[in-house]
Amino acid sequence: MNDTIGSLTTEQRNANTRGIDQLTTVQIMQLINDEDRRVADAVRSCIPQIAAAADLVVESFRRGGRLFYFGAGTSGRLGILDASECPPTFGTPPDLVQGVIAGGDRAIREAVEGAEDNEALGASDVDRRGVTAGDVVCGIAASGRTPYVLGAMRRAREVGASVIGICNNERTPMRAIAGITIEAVAGPEVILGSTRMKAGTAQKLILNMLTTASMIRLGKVYDNLMVDLQPSNGKLVHRAKRMIRMATGADDTQVEAAYTAAGGHVKTAIVILLAGVNAERAKRLLEEAGGLTARAIRLAAEGKNA
Repeated sequence: MNDTIGSLTTEQRNANTRGIDQLTTVQIMQLINDEDRRVADAVRSCIPQIAAAADLVVESFRRGGRLFYFGAGTSGRLGILDASECPPTFGTPPDLVQGVIAGGDRAIREAVEGAEDNEALGASDVDRRGVTAGDVVCGIAASGRTPYVLGAMRRAREVGASVIGICNNERTPMRAIAGITIEAVAGPEVILGSTRMKAGTAQKLILNMLTTASMIRLGKVYDNLMVDLQPSNGKLVHRAKRMIRMATGADDTQVEAAYTAAGGHVKTAIVILLAGVNAERAKRLLEEAGGLTARAIRLAAEGKNA
């Protein structure tokens, strides 16, 4: 028996869920929900580290860097999920946030034996993705000791990249490698060893916070509206126009005209309507404001009052 694994919080037996196999379906769900409620508090305790990690990501993005997630199993799949949602949600290029899973694309849908235990594979995947000193690499592992993830983190550190670790145990090997370690310890799982549950939920919440906060800081959000989405289908076109209407209070005719003049770019349309400028001027204001819609509108007002 590996005593190191046995000492992990995520590998302890949960006293609260003993006898769960003898309960009704409703009682099982109540127990699961009781345990899930502990996750948000565990993540909240990590906010200083998550915020520091987000600031690191923003700094990298502003210098032309990228964010890479490296994980195995559930952790790897969650990284891929978060990365794949960034382009349609925030209008980012596909390579800005990348998720990498031990075992490659096949491992997204099925287990690839031995991949997570291969530290050299993690290092080679960092090289294969072309990670540089300007990038941020985030290793994700419930245990904080998955060899593939540690190998990726070590190699990333060697090339000079900023390194973040996300895990669900304390004082793991990640601490010695990462510049920032986020340890969201939510206690033992409902079912011993099923880290796709509480640990996975904690990781999902952290990844949501990490990229969402980063994108807000980069101007992808105006007020609380997702204004840099890519209106690539009918549903998203409708959502884009609705956001313009909500942000400006304009009527449908005004929204349609601004949306067309802006070439379907929501932020430009909002600036057109709120700053009272044409599309060309709105685009210049956004450039001057670093993509921040509220700042672009203030710049327009300052120009008129000068």
